[in-house]
Amino acid sequence: MRLADILDPDDVTVNLSATGKRAALRAVAELFARRDDRLSEEEVLRVFEEREALASTGVGSGVAIPHGRLDEVERLRAVVAISGSGIEFDAIDGRPVRILVGLLGRRTGEHLMALRRFARLLRDDDVRRQLLEATDAPSVHEIVLREDEA
Repeated sequence: MRLADILDPDDVTVNLSATGKRAALRAVAELFARRDDRLSEEEVLRVFEEREALASTGVGSGVAIPHGRLDEVERLRAVVAISGSGIEFDAIDGRPVRILVGLLGRRTGEHLMALRRFARLLRDDDVRRQLLEATDAPSVHEIVLREDEA
C-alpha cells in the first residue's frame, strides 16, 4: 500500500481553523463526509471521539492521527489538515497539533499499515516543516506522496 492509494488531492486542506480538539475532529470528519454520501459527519466524529476516549491520537511533534473503523467506508481513506495556529489536542508531548492526518477504513489491519507509513513520514522534521510551509492543498498532497515514495 502506498499513501497515493488512500489520499486524494481533494482530501487535503491547509486552512484548518479549529481552535479545540473536538472542532478539529469535526473538521476532519467533514473532510471525509463531503466526498462520500454514505458517510455522515456525525458518525465519523463519533468514531473519532470513541478512539480519542481510549487515548489521544496526538502523537507528538505537532502531529495527530485520528483514526477509526466504519463499515460504510468502501476503502481505506486518508485526509490531511494543516492548522496555521495549532490546536490543543492532549498530545503526548503536550504541544499543540498543527498537522492532522485522519484515517478511516473497514479493517483495523489497514489502519495499522497506514499509521506506520504516516508515522514514519511525519517523524522527519524536514517533512513536517515542508508541510507547514505549504501554501495550498496540492502542495501538501505532492509532499506527502513524494516523501512516501522516497
